[in-house]
Amino acid sequence: MKSLTKKRTKAILIDLAISSAVTAGVEYFLRKKVKSEAVHTLITPTIVMWTLEYAQLRKRGQTVGYKKMGLVLENEDGSKPTSRQIIKRMGYRDTVSTIDYIKNRKAFEAEEGAVFPHDRFSGTEVREV
Repeated sequence: MKSLTKKRTKAILIDLAISSAVTAGVEYFLRKKVKSEAVHTLITPTIVMWTLEYAQLRKRGQTVGYKKMGLVLENEDGSKPTSRQIIKRMGYRDTVSTIDYIKNRKAFEAEEGAVFPHDRFSGTEVREV
């Protein structure tokens, strides 16, 4: 595994830990109002993760995990990603990208780990700062 890929993996684990903590807090208040277990299991964690990631990437181009690992998300030309690119990236990563990984694992190591399939799809790239 390439160095950049390892950093990206550590960054997503940091972001996942933060998202899980926020989700636990949100669910504490939602449990009183929403009785459906499906909402608490599937919808709430996804919405919290996507909201946190979107807000951080849109504002700074980095999530907390990316900042800790010294990474930044940019357009292929070096500018900040657009809202559309961020949403496309998150959606593709959490759906189709899993299938891409199973079919062709080596594609995840393209360009030294800077461009995963969901980055290629959205026109973004992860770089070290």
